[in-house]
Amino acid sequence: MLSANQIEKILDTIYTDYECELEEITLEANPDDLGNDNLSDWKRLGIDRLSLGIQSFDPAVLSFYNRTHSAIESKVAIENARKAGFEKFSLDLMYGFPAANHQIWGNDLAIAIDQDPGHISSYALTIEPKTTLENWTKRKKFIPASEDFVATQFEILQEATEKAGYIQYEVASFGKPNQFALHNTNYWKGVPYLGVGPSAHSFDGKIRGSNPANNSAYLKSLGNQIIPFQTEELSENDLVNDYLLTGLRTIWGIDFDQILQVHQIDLFQVKKTILARMEEQGWLVWNHKNLSLSKSGKLIADSIAQALFI
Repeated sequence: MLSANQIEKILDTIYTDYECELEEITLEANPDDLGNDNLSDWKRLGIDRLSLGIQSFDPAVLSFYNRTHSAIESKVAIENARKAGFEKFSLDLMYGFPAANHQIWGNDLAIAIDQDPGHISSYALTIEPKTTLENWTKRKKFIPASEDFVATQFEILQEATEKAGYIQYEVASFGKPNQFALHNTNYWKGVPYLGVGPSAHSFDGKIRGSNPANNSAYLKSLGNQIIPFQTEELSENDLVNDYLLTGLRTIWGIDFDQILQVHQIDLFQVKKTILARMEEQGWLVWNHKNLSLSKSGKLIADSIAQALFI
């Protein structure tokens, strides 16, 4: 929705007010945003990575998701971006759409991989509260896919991306070597980050903060010279739990010795019985005191993390 001039103003503010070197600038866009003028402007501004909301290449699924682009337009958009000089891409795909079989999902993955984006992010279709989809579900107008169906599609995703040379470096993020998203990688590793604008969240290593998820409230506060930023200082237990929740979603996993040294909590001993049960299920991968999850473990990463919470 932002014009090139507005994006330039944001970037100029970053360069002027912050001491930083931007190694990678990702812009999220939809395929129908990728006109030649936009591509040329973005390239001029230093944007070097595009995250494209493809979701699906199937016409019926795109129509259901109320997407305005077609499968052909998605392919043309990627082709045009490459002609404009863009080399780094991420394609967003959504799985779990209810169907008689997995043919649509398999086809979506095949087409996406054939585009050779270097990075794919993929999430299951979820029914959020107070949405049209939730209303349809209550009225039986929409019947969600079963948990087993969605789990199978996750396994299909893992298999197809691995075969194509992608690494599942985070539960929902798949990248070829040297093409992991820098923002994603830092976020899941717990590196501090600054979020700007309505509903944006920030983290400095110990304190989390957020802006109100309301445009008018946000603007009204700024108009009254008030920064509408709410903070939450995390306790030692909170910091450990955050580390578990984010770290276990990644290939880097969690380091029990680090938890002991930084937080003086011997989590390995505290959770020894639970860890033994999880290992019996085949969910864990050990490298000395470093723990990451197996393919099947990644399917329930958040549940495993919660079971280990302090």
